Order: sequence, then structure tokens, then C-alpha cells
Amino acid sequence: QYTFKEVFGTLVTQKELFDVVAKPLVEDLIRGKNGLLFTYGVTGSGKTHTMTGSPGDGGLLPRCLDMIFNSIGPFQAKRFVFKLDDKNGVDVQCEVDALLERQKRDAMPIPKTPSGKRQIDPEFADMINVRDHYKVEEVEEDNVYSVFVSYIEIYNNYIYDLLEEMPFDPIKPKWNSCNTPVRNGDFIPPQSKVLREDQNHNMYVIGCTEVEVKSTEEAFEVFWRGQKKRRIANTQLNRESSRSHSVFMIKLSQAPLDADGDNVLQEKEQITLSQLSLVDLAGSERTNRTKAEGNRLREAGNINQSLMTLRTCIEVLRENQMYGTNKMVPYRDSKLTHLFKNYFDGEGKVRMIVCVNPKAEDYEESLQVMRFAEMTQEVEVARPVDKPLCGLTPGRRFRNQAFKDELSRRLEIRGGPICGETEEQSVTEMFLQNFPPLPSCELLDVNDDQTLPRLIEILEKRQRMRQILSQEFTKNVLAFKTMLQEFDSGIASKENYAQGKLSEKEKVIAGQKMEIERLEKKTKTLEYKIEILEKTTTIYEEDKRNLQQELESKSQKLQRQASDKRRLEARLQGMVTETTMKWEKECERRVAAKQLEMQNKLWVKDEKLKQLKAIVTEPKNEKPERPSREKDREKALQRSVSPSPAPNAPPVRLRHRRSRSAGERWVDHKPASNVPTETVMQPHVPHAITVAAANEKALAKCDKYMLTHQELASDGEIETKLIKGDVYKTRGGGQAVQFTEIETLKQESPTGRKRRSSPSSPTPPEDAAESEWTDVETRCSVAVEMRAGSNLGPGYQHHALPK
Repeated sequence: QYTFKEVFGTLVTQKELFDVVAKPLVEDLIRGKNGLLFTYGVTGSGKTHTMTGSPGDGGLLPRCLDMIFNSIGPFQAKRFVFKLDDKNGVDVQCEVDALLERQKRDAMPIPKTPSGKRQIDPEFADMINVRDHYKVEEVEEDNVYSVFVSYIEIYNNYIYDLLEEMPFDPIKPKWNSCNTPVRNGDFIPPQSKVLREDQNHNMYVIGCTEVEVKSTEEAFEVFWRGQKKRRIANTQLNRESSRSHSVFMIKLSQAPLDADGDNVLQEKEQITLSQLSLVDLAGSERTNRTKAEGNRLREAGNINQSLMTLRTCIEVLRENQMYGTNKMVPYRDSKLTHLFKNYFDGEGKVRMIVCVNPKAEDYEESLQVMRFAEMTQEVEVARPVDKPLCGLTPGRRFRNQAFKDELSRRLEIRGGPICGETEEQSVTEMFLQNFPPLPSCELLDVNDDQTLPRLIEILEKRQRMRQILSQEFTKNVLAFKTMLQEFDSGIASKENYAQGKLSEKEKVIAGQKMEIERLEKKTKTLEYKIEILEKTTTIYEEDKRNLQQELESKSQKLQRQASDKRRLEARLQGMVTETTMKWEKECERRVAAKQLEMQNKLWVKDEKLKQLKAIVTEPKNEKPERPSREKDREKALQRSVSPSPAPNAPPVRLRHRRSRSAGERWVDHKPASNVPTETVMQPHVPHAITVAAANEKALAKCDKYMLTHQELASDGEIETKLIKGDVYKTRGGGQAVQFTEIETLKQESPTGRKRRSSPSSPTPPEDAAESEWTDVETRCSVAVEMRAGSNLGPGYQHHALPK
């Protein structure tokens, strides 16, 4: 279901459609406002019929023209008083310049404008014979008007002028597709036109032919000439009516009269130019239905593209108005929308007629058309237009006309120019001429008895004539009074009759007013209910949209949380696996180290017990020897024999290896992350300042620097490096360290070692024991500390690597 402001049935007449749709646009045109009317629908739905009409029943276009000329007919200016310029403006000329231009145009062999006295073409005579004489009420009577028409089409997104006179070029021959010259009578394709923007930011077609017309017949003849030319172009250029958008533009220029009400006011600022555009859009179609190929396919693509651009512009305008956004409207994507950009920006009223064909094959296209048309109703683009103020007294035209009529009437009566005083003098002279002339009244002699009697006789005649005239005047006055009384009585009777009729009409009007008031109250109540329902619907739609947005945001948030959770679980699982493996290795290493340490301790205890037992039990004259080893035997022979240890010998003290650089002031830099190794041999630096981080204060007090660095070796043991350097003072008063050598302390665990305290080990012979063991000092050193590099117990290797 779709809702529209007005829906017309299949039996609707052109008059009913014009009254609802086009008549308000014509009224706005005459009042100085712009308008746009276009038909929209599927191919074959009746758009051209709605716009043009049929013989005997004119469409919207001829009815608009008829209403315009019926309204401004007596107020039209003469030709060329208004003159359009090349920049979408209009100028006003005086009567002399307009007359000269009319004479110049009449002298041309081919007149540019059609003649109103020419016989109407019978092909369209029935279309413009509109019986309903429409007329706009309250037309500005003190203005003069002129109408200009132009006719263009938009084909394949190019603009062509259908009223352009195409000259033939006799020098350059024209060639067709067969590479043969075209005859002179063949059609030459017109050149496309360009859109421009005037100083008021209105779009217009530059170089378009605009014809001044003075009647409906002239205007429709111009339109029909373009239609016939378009039809010819369709035949020659494979261009059909359904392959292009046609635009018939009606421009109405009006300007006020001067203070005398005789001539046009010569001020360009007072000129008002309004425009009504009647657009017959090409039908939208689907190429899979039309099976179009080649040029037809290209034309269909351009048509659908331009209609899609129109729809996109309407949708963006609707979104900007409903949601307060400021998106850019893509007018420039199509010539159709670019031409009418000002209408969509609010420079006039826009009306759309949607034509629907009830064919089943057009079902899908009709749904798309109606959906788009329903959406366009939500776009409000009209805005008020400022009308220039004239400042002159209204009613100038009719006062001037009444003065001219009265002057011509008096000239006809008197045969010349007269005024009130001359008329009175002529009546007095005529009256005195009827009296007998007076004789001479001079008395030259006392005895003259003729002059006075003759004067008396003439005066008596004049007196009798005066009485006769007085009686006649009295009779005429009485007759005039009688006539006035009869006229008064007739007027009174007519007034009484008119009063009765007026009272009856007033009663009828009062009843109708009451009915109108009742209907208005009902309408207001329904409008209020509709407004409440619309507001409620808007609120619910807003709530629905907000809830949908909230639901979408929540769902997106849940999806993100789920993905984060999965990613965190995978990461934690990897970390747990890695940590588990690490700790398993560490535990295995620690267990092995502990086992080895316990075995070493047990072996050391066994060795101590054996040595003590040997010391206690051995005879005094016998010298114990160390276990048989060639290297140990050689070294034992070189050492001096020491006396046997006393029974109360002091306990063996653990010795620290002395650093090579002892005796100097050192900075011992041990980071807080170092791990204690708990080994017997530890690096020891006397008189050292131990710090966790190197600082300038500690470096200033010392001349040597040592950094303790630990890292894990490839075999899993901790390797300690002592990085040494010299401290120098810099020129800026600071300290600098130059590294000189690196000492590496590496801990190793013995492997494959056989314990001597093992019960399974064979007892060495006495002679071997005596030969391998030396004095107590040697045995105690071997038992307690063991020699570096010996495989009999844990040992430490010391490597000094110069830099």
C-alpha cells in the first residue's frame, strides 16, 4: 500500500487533473514564483498523453498556456519591449527601440517568431481548443507581461535545443556510415548545449532558443514545431520519444508601469522573471525485458542512470531534512538534476505526476516507481520569494485609460479640444444669439422720439422671449422631475427586489457558512488527530530506530567481547602451556641439581670419613698417597712434604677468589634482577661501592667500574659475566666508562663421575695409596675444596678474556 496526496482513477478527465495539479503552479507563475511539473512512470504508462493530451481533449501543457494568456491577455506588452539576454536575465526597452526591432525583424526573409494571424495547423488545432476558459484572479493590473518559451531534450545525458534552426554547410559535405555524401535535404544532428550558472546561482542552458509568444496558438505552434523536429531526429538519429527527457520551459517577465500608467518603468530591478518547467521524463525500463542491444542498450542505461540520480538526490534531501544532516546532494551526476538544482534547493514548487500502467508485466517497475514517489512527498523545498516593491499608486492603468476614453469622446462630439470654460461661453453665446439685437442707444437730440420707443419695443420683445423660454424651461424641469421620480420609483422597486433576493442569498450563504464552519471544525479535529498520530508514529519510529541502533551496538559489543574472550583464552592457554613446560624443565633441573648436590655432599662426607679413618689408623712412619693419577702424581712429587696434621687442626675456612684488580676503588654495579648462585667461589672486590643502578655520584668517587651480568647458557646453567672498565672524567665535568675486559664465571655439573665411597668400588692396593696420597694439607685441600678442573667433585672454571 502506498499513500499519495491525490489519487486519480482511470476515468479521470484532463480538466480534473489540471485543476488539482497544474492550476496552482500557473497561479504562482503569474505571481512571480517558479514551478516544476514532471511526469514519472514506466514506459508506456501515459506520461506524454498526460502532458500533451489528445485531439479534442488537451493535456496539461495547452491548458497551462491557455490559462496564462487568458489571465494576462489585456496586459501584455508589445513585442521586444522585454528582451532576454544571454545570461538568463531580461532587459526592458522603450517603445521606440521595440518598434525599431520589430521593423527590423519584419524586414527579415524568415521571421524568428510565428505570426498570430497565420492559420492554425489542423494537426493540433483540436488540442488547444480548450472550452474551459481558466483565468487567474487578482492579476496585477498595473504590470505589463511577456511570455517566452523554449523546448529542449536530454538525450544520453546531452542537452539538445529542439527549436534551433539548423543551417546546412554547403562547403563541407556530410558523410553517412557507407562513406557516401549525404544529400542536402538530409538532417544534420544538432550540437549539444552546455549548462551555466547565472549571477543568482540559477542554472540555465546557454545558447538556447527562446521565442516570445503572444497567444496560446503561437506558443503551442512553437511546441509542436519542436515535437515534429524531435520526431524527425528520432528517425534519423535512432532517437525515440521514450529515449529522451523533454523539457518545455515557459518564462513570464513582468514589470510595472510608470507613474502616468502609460509606459513600462525603465528599471531593471523592478523586472520579475518567473519560470514554469513542464518535463516529460523518459520511462524507466529493464533491459532484460526490452532485449535492447547496441545504441538502444546505451540509451536505456543513460535513462536509468539519470532517473537513479534523481532518486538519489531526493533521498539525500529527505535525509538532510529529517535527520538534520548536511550531506552533499549529487546534482552534477546527471544533466537532468543539474538543470533543476534550484528547484530542489527551494527556488520554487515541485509537483510530480506518477503514471501507472496496470499491466502485469510492469508490476515490479510500478512498485519501484510508487515507492520512490511516496518518498518524495516527505521533501519540503519551497521557500518564500521576495517580490520587488514598486512604490507607485495602484490603478494607474485604468485611470489613464479612462482619461483617454473621455478625451476621445469629447473630441468626437466637439470636433476639437475643449474645456469647461469654453463650453460655458459657447452656451451663453448661443443663448444670446437667439435674442433680437439691441439698437443704438445714443440720444443726440432732445426732441428725438424714435430711439427710446424702439429700445422699449426691443426690450419688450426680449422680455416676452424670456418669459417663453422660462415657461419652456419650467416645463422641461417638471418633465425631468417626473422622469426622475419614475426612475426613483423603478430603482426603489428594483432595490426592494434585489434586497429580497439578497436576503435569500444571505440566508443560503449563512447556512453554507455554518456548514463550512462545521466541516472546518471537523477538519481541524481530524487534522489534530492526524498530527497526534503522526507525532506518535514519529516517536515510535525514533524509539524503534534507537532500539535497533542500541541492539546493533550491543550485538557488536558482544561479538567483540566474544572474540576478545576467545583470543584471551587462546593466549592464556599458550601462556599456561609455555609456563608449564618452563616450570617442568626448571623443576627437573632443580631436582637434578639437588640430587647432584646431595650426592656430592654424601661423597665429601664419605671421603672425609675415609681420610680421618686413614689418618687415625695409618702408622706414623707411612705417608699416605693420593689416588693414582698421573697428573696428580707428578704434582705431588714436586710439592714439599709437610708434617702430618695435628689432631686439633682448625676447621677449613672457605676461600674467596681475589679479583685481579684488588687495591683500587671500584663501583660494583649489581642489578636488582641478579640471582644468587650460592656457589663456593664468589667474585669479591674489596673497598667497592655496591649500587643497583649506575649514578654519577658513585662514579665520581671511584676509578674502576664492574657490571655483573647474568644470562642462561645453552645447557640451562646460569653464566655470570663481570664486565670491567676504567672511569675517566670528561671535559664537561662528568664521568665516562671505557670497558677493558670481561670475566666469565660459568657453573658446570659433573657427569659420568664415579663415587669413591661407593661400596662396589674396589679397594686400592696399599702401595698405590701410599704413592698417590701426600701430606694432610694436600689431602684436606682435595677433600674440602677440590682442585679446579678436577672431575672428583664440583669445580669452577675462571676465564679472563681481555677486550
